[in-house]
Amino acid sequence: MIDETLTMIPGPTPVHPRILDALARPTVSHVAPSFVEAFREALAGFRTLCRSESGQPFVVAGGGTLAMEIALVNVVAPGERLLVVSQGYFGDRYAELAQAFGIPCDVLRSEWGKAVAPDELKARLASGSYAAVTITHVDTSTGTKSPAAAYCELLKGRDELVILDGVCATGGIDEPFDAWGVDVLLTGPQKAIGAPPGLALALFSEKALARRRSRAAVPAYYADVLRWLPVMQDPSRYFSTPCVNEITALAEALRILHTEGLEARFARHARQARAFRAGIEACGLSLFTEAPSRAETLSVVLYPEGIADAAFRKEMAARGVVVSGSLGSLAGRAFRLGHMGNIGPAEVAATLGAIEESLAALGVAVPRGAALAAAAPFLAPGA
Repeated sequence: MIDETLTMIPGPTPVHPRILDALARPTVSHVAPSFVEAFREALAGFRTLCRSESGQPFVVAGGGTLAMEIALVNVVAPGERLLVVSQGYFGDRYAELAQAFGIPCDVLRSEWGKAVAPDELKARLASGSYAAVTITHVDTSTGTKSPAAAYCELLKGRDELVILDGVCATGGIDEPFDAWGVDVLLTGPQKAIGAPPGLALALFSEKALARRRSRAAVPAYYADVLRWLPVMQDPSRYFSTPCVNEITALAEALRILHTEGLEARFARHARQARAFRAGIEACGLSLFTEAPSRAETLSVVLYPEGIADAAFRKEMAARGVVVSGSLGSLAGRAFRLGHMGNIGPAEVAATLGAIEESLAALGVAVPRGAALAAAAPFLAPGA
């Protein structure tokens, strides 16, 4: 790493040198043949990642929050009702977005660290209908992975559109768009895909595009997918200047991802999550998220009594590893550790070593090497 820092936060995640090289290529015209081909490849690679044959991908300059907005305003009109299934801070953000656009919504919340049970969603759906239901696959604030497949099964055959927030899942956890019956999947490149931030990614089903086409207008201009659709179908066309370098880097990240293979990539993320959690527990630390709902892409780790958040993260940074503080009611009580994207056994070992040393520096007795010894059995392929 150029700055000798290992960034182990839940996004942005470390970027492979091949992707950095792609990002650093000379900026060319947005209609240059080389860029148009890279844009086509990025769009196709994103659709394939989501296991979709017919979904329409969109890649525009922005971030995950813009992707959330694109997903919402194009399929839910002001005055229509939205159901938000929330497992934490970023699930709740959909309620804020809805309010901003005059969309009334109901929020089905879980206790932080747990997921909304499918039976709770079933009961809510039995009481009425909605224009759409939003599902956060993994909430970055709580490390909670929702039972998204079970939610989608409950919604099959109903009129509600399914909006899946994959920001902290896509590229690290399987999201079979067609098989699940998702209508809009939104995400960003900077987490499990492992590319630099700066893009909003969304995949629309034919049903979702039909919903947009049925409306004379939406309360958006830049976020209106019909303005972008001609460009996504033919990247040599123009609506607004695309992020040439970021899209080139995304194309390279998706090449790496597909060379690894989806099944192998998802299995690697699951192994590394098990490795980190074994190492963390060997240090005497506890995980915040309920075991059945722990995501493969990040962990939320509770501090032992007497350890201050700022002091711990300062010790980690002094050892060349950056982890993230927590949000909302967890602020100061836990740190968040990202383990997704391009990381491998070397990053796992370096991070666990830094955790051991940081705890020891703050007066917590940890047997030297215990974390890596506990993690090692999970790091080999096939573990």
